[in-house]
Amino acid sequence: MAGKHVFHRDRSPCVFFLLNSPYSRLVFTFSILSLSFILFFRFSISPSAKPSESSLAVFPTSNSKPECSFVAALENFLTSSSKKLRSPSVSDDTVVVADGEADKRFDDLIWKRETERLYDASSSVLRVFVYEMPAKFTYDLLWLFRNTYKETSNLTSNGSPVHRLIEQHSVDYWLWVDLIAPESERLLKNVVRVQRQEEADLFYIPFFTTISFFLMEKQQCKALYREALKWVTEQPAWKRSGGRDHILPVHHPWSFKSVRRFMKNAIWLLPDMDSTGNWYKPGQVFLEKDLILPYVPNVELCDARCLSESRSRRSTLLFFRGRLKRNAGGKIRAKLVQELSGAKGVVIEEGTSGEAGKEAAQRGMRRSIFCLSPAGDTPSSARLFDAIVSGCIPVIISDELELPFEGLLDYRKIALFVSSSDAVQPGWLLTFLRGIKHTRIMELQINLAKYSRHFLYSSPAQPLGPEDLVWRMMAGKLVNIKLHTRRSQRVVKESRSLCTCDCRRANSTSPVFSS
Repeated sequence: MAGKHVFHRDRSPCVFFLLNSPYSRLVFTFSILSLSFILFFRFSISPSAKPSESSLAVFPTSNSKPECSFVAALENFLTSSSKKLRSPSVSDDTVVVADGEADKRFDDLIWKRETERLYDASSSVLRVFVYEMPAKFTYDLLWLFRNTYKETSNLTSNGSPVHRLIEQHSVDYWLWVDLIAPESERLLKNVVRVQRQEEADLFYIPFFTTISFFLMEKQQCKALYREALKWVTEQPAWKRSGGRDHILPVHHPWSFKSVRRFMKNAIWLLPDMDSTGNWYKPGQVFLEKDLILPYVPNVELCDARCLSESRSRRSTLLFFRGRLKRNAGGKIRAKLVQELSGAKGVVIEEGTSGEAGKEAAQRGMRRSIFCLSPAGDTPSSARLFDAIVSGCIPVIISDELELPFEGLLDYRKIALFVSSSDAVQPGWLLTFLRGIKHTRIMELQINLAKYSRHFLYSSPAQPLGPEDLVWRMMAGKLVNIKLHTRRSQRVVKESRSLCTCDCRRANSTSPVFSS
């Protein structure tokens, strides 16, 4: 009824008075608002706030107690979870029918994904400290090479010009000159030079071991090697790690040979892994520790335009130019010459790496579809990289070969691998090559055009060039280097020794066939 107030039985006259007084109602409203404001901040912002619905999906509520008993958890999983997870389409048949096409599709997908990662510029930065060694180890040797380059015709025992051989193994120069360049002039962003040793991940030793070996008198060279050894091993950083985080360029297998056993913990930059013991002693080199780098090509790059123009002129099926008689694994060359000489579409020539040899090799490779790449005195050969930059598909016959940057590059996309035993069988190799489909040849040639940039040293060093790939590979070794360094710092004399190269199987490359 209008004008009348209805009272509840449990409401006191005091409450009625408070709710009907204008001033009291204002105070009461303000109090309610203040309390709401406090509660809002208490549960929305405070670290102890009540979890949101999204967080409840990750962290169970107080009503969902975690199960810590294996037996009970297993029982719960087998009786409930597994029913939801198990797919009814999965066969219980353990016999898998071989499907070569499915295997190839999967392998191609892996290669595609790895290629995408390779070309992704967002890689982590490696910090390298470059030692400032006395000039007799660095600049003096560079000047020695420069001042005698045009004035000498010295030949090695196999007839190759000494200075050209030094060029083929000049990886130490290319890496060093990029590292010491002003940062504003450098293009590589995945490696930086640091000025303080304590900031470094790795330490670079800028000693030109190949130049000193070939251009210095023997005893003088050995004396310089001993001085370099003493200088490096007395550095605090070397003593701390035992040299495990130090990079030692010894790209020619003869370089630094008289003293390098004292630096076997260091990361060696090598042309290959010789498992015969002719060049490296057991325990000195292995893939997990060291790094394979490509030779510097002896021929000029056949770029995309060159490849397009030369494709129709590649009338030679198989080409080889080089020394026909070699030692160790290179003895396969003489057998191949005996098997292939005189065959239709095959050109086999004796030659060295001098200027005339360079022109002849470049001309022959650009006219050929396949280029023979057998082992030399060591499992590797500079001819492989000459073939790659010439757009000539390498046919690799070297059972013990290890390849540069194989953690990043898939050589099956640009080369053919043939075992020595198959290659020397009468008629086998040429039948194999003639049976390769044109579409496969085109695919390999297209990939060669893409891959050639990975083998071209330059100044300034280019992204995805060999200098760049060196540091990408080094980054992958870093955690293992730190593991062995820290382990060496805390072990006691009774600690177990880790397996080294002495108890590893010899490095080898299994033959892979493509058609």
